[in-house]
Amino acid sequence: MARFMQAIHNPVASGLNYRGLSRDSSPMPQERTYYIYILASGPSGTLYTGMTNNLARRVYEHREGLVEGFTKRYGVKRLVYFETFATAADAIGRENRIKKYSRAWKLNLIARMNPEWRDLAETLNG
Repeated sequence: MARFMQAIHNPVASGLNYRGLSRDSSPMPQERTYYIYILASGPSGTLYTGMTNNLARRVYEHREGLVEGFTKRYGVKRLVYFETFATAADAIGRENRIKKYSRAWKLNLIARMNPEWRDLAETLNG
């Protein structure tokens, strides 16, 4: 009971988390990775920029036409560029900046990482 009372007043010092479990026995929160990606319909074709926390799943959804809208309408299925981020906020910020850049800037970005315009989805695990 004394430990519980201490937890109410100072949960960090008591070694208890908000559920009353010791910090050592509570599961560690999983780190997430967030991605921005660029899909293309082909070399120098139509481009689409997006953000996700599961790149393999999201590319699969685009390829299989499970996502209604732009990518399905224009056949944009080839993953030609991506970046990783530790937070959703960072990924969203980068996505918004990329969307504001010119097409020529985006083509240059892709060419620096993927000059052959290979489909990078083939390198993803998942």
